[in-house]
Amino acid sequence: MATKPAIVKSEERPAPKRQEPSALANSFERVTDLWATFTRFLSDVRAETRKVVTPSRREVQATTTVVIVSVFIFGLFFFLVDWIFGRGLHALLIRLGGVRS
Repeated sequence: MATKPAIVKSEERPAPKRQEPSALANSFERVTDLWATFTRFLSDVRAETRKVVTPSRREVQATTTVVIVSVFIFGLFFFLVDWIFGRGLHALLIRLGGVRS
């Protein structure tokens, strides 16, 4: 006769609980992460600074001229728009009786 196979019951043991890091370990990890982030930032800044090119004297003079001319053109434009609106508003107020000329 055949014997019943023996069923071996494996004892399932729970995995050992992973200990949470202590507060000191957490703060040390945060400091090292901050330091790594800061050094990465500084290396990025250094890489970008190397890409900066100083403009020539001719380029500076050309852009300065463009800026000065643009300022005068916009100044004249806004002066004219203000003058036109001022005259129109004054005429409207005279017609409505708010201002006596």
